[in-house]
Amino acid sequence: MDVRDVSAAAKVAVVNEVFVKKFFEGQHPVGGRFRLGGAPNAREYEIIGVAKNARYSSLKNEIPAVAYVPYTAEIRSSGQLTFELRAAGDPMSLVTAAREAVRQADSRIPVNDIRTQEAVIDQTIGQERTFATLCTVFALLAVAIACLGLYGTMAYSVARRTNEIGLRMALGAERGRLIWMVLREVCVMAAVGLAIGLPVALATTKFVQSFLFEMKPNDPCAVAGAAAVLVLAAVAAGYGPAWRASRIDPWNALRHE
Repeated sequence: MDVRDVSAAAKVAVVNEVFVKKFFEGQHPVGGRFRLGGAPNAREYEIIGVAKNARYSSLKNEIPAVAYVPYTAEIRSSGQLTFELRAAGDPMSLVTAAREAVRQADSRIPVNDIRTQEAVIDQTIGQERTFATLCTVFALLAVAIACLGLYGTMAYSVARRTNEIGLRMALGAERGRLIWMVLREVCVMAAVGLAIGLPVALATTKFVQSFLFEMKPNDPCAVAGAAAVLVLAAVAAGYGPAWRASRIDPWNALRHE
């Protein structure tokens, strides 16, 4: 592209990959022609290049077929221009230089609505991020409550089985086997919980998908990760009572009532 392509008489365009796949699949797009609009007198453009796909107004919708035409040749232009600047450091540090460049070109042109790309993205998916943050907080709170409940349950179970544990130790049971005996019960409870919770979670993923950005329903990695977190949390909650059970004095345990 050169200065001739941005003249008022230019009839050229750069299209994105979706455009090529939709209208020129199996063909070489450069040099091809198309019309914008369905009117018989619609302007015809020649394709001079192909650009990678990019998102604009929405990060959640599918990328549409896009044709980039020179601003000077677009008869439906709104009178507004949007410039994008790439910065190596803080992008807001270029604001003063950008304003000065525009002022030198034409002092009558106002420069406003200066935002970083990160701010635009935050504004676009702000609701989804807020929802994800709330879900994360409530999920952590639920895991913490579950761990406390499991810890209390196992501690009570160990206290009730003090005589049994003392007898096992007096008969030569190893501490590691006692720890595994308690943790085995924890693993069984965790497995029962997963058996109940996983089908419910899989059934509700399509509902959650409408609130989260680019979340795949029934993503195996996400499901496996959540299951692993729950199992690890259960083992961590049950390890304390299991460790204390392995440290019980067998003689005191046998006298315990």
